[in-house]
Amino acid sequence: MITREEIANVLDQPVYDGDGNKIGDAKHVFFDDMTGRPEWVSVKTGMFGGAESFVPIRDAAMVQDHLEVPYGKDQVKGAPSVDVDAGGHLSETEEHRLYDYYGINWDSVLSEAERTDDGRSAAGTGTAGTAGAAGAAGAAGAAGAAGAAGLAGTTGAAGTAGGRTGREDAGRREGMRGDEAMTRSEEQMRIGVERHESGRARLRKYVVTEEVQQTVPITHEEVRVVREPITDANRDEALAGPEISEAEHEVTLHAERAVVETETVPVERVRMTTEELTENETVRGQVRKERIEAETESFTEGETKHPRDDKRRGGK
Repeated sequence: MITREEIANVLDQPVYDGDGNKIGDAKHVFFDDMTGRPEWVSVKTGMFGGAESFVPIRDAAMVQDHLEVPYGKDQVKGAPSVDVDAGGHLSETEEHRLYDYYGINWDSVLSEAERTDDGRSAAGTGTAGTAGAAGAAGAAGAAGAAGAAGLAGTTGAAGTAGGRTGREDAGRREGMRGDEAMTRSEEQMRIGVERHESGRARLRKYVVTEEVQQTVPITHEEVRVVREPITDANRDEALAGPEISEAEHEVTLHAERAVVETETVPVERVRMTTEELTENETVRGQVRKERIEAETESFTEGETKHPRDDKRRGGK
């Protein structure tokens, strides 16, 4: 179980489930109004936004530099959204919803709160009801310390034991320091980038058939009759045969024709590369800032100061 003294080591630290999966970062711790013990931790699960899920801190443990909870990452992210009032409290209804979601018996929570309350009434009388207010202000004391601060007007605010839970933010104890000064803080937006797949590109090779036309010269032989007169030079050859006879002389003719053949040859190499282009993107978000106001009270002679007196405000 996480103690009040360990709160400063819990907040803004990573939160992991039992399987070693990171869920998010611890942002706020909520205390039980009656016992003053840490009861819930809110875990910021979104990278840019303010998504927070509530997780019981009773069975959590600090392991080295992170908080480990006995619930799975998906279960924590799926926890019901609850509203926290302006005083930094969870209502009894909201807390009941969370206990049911995590399978924690509500009656056992009440019994445990009564056993730890040193016999104080479960109805939240006296100063017990102001423990949540002390948690929201970051006070280190339990219910009795809240009563000593003069918050008697909130008697019975707890209702049923464990019914309301107060918050201590960022492990910081506000309140008045020894030098009577407050620290004013504000959130700053930190923007990161994440890399994700935006698409795929591929090279695909396929075969197409094209018609190709080319002109080539071809030759063929044709018969041409050549007649020569008888001369002294060819007279002997002309008179070598019979005087009158029949004869045949055959000549073989030749012609060329086009023959098509194909062969495969490499013509080019094709590959893909990637290049990174940088462009500006405007990101908007919300941050919270603290404001400090001075409150003054005026009394006439003979009047006594009472927590419910009207107050005048002035300055920041």
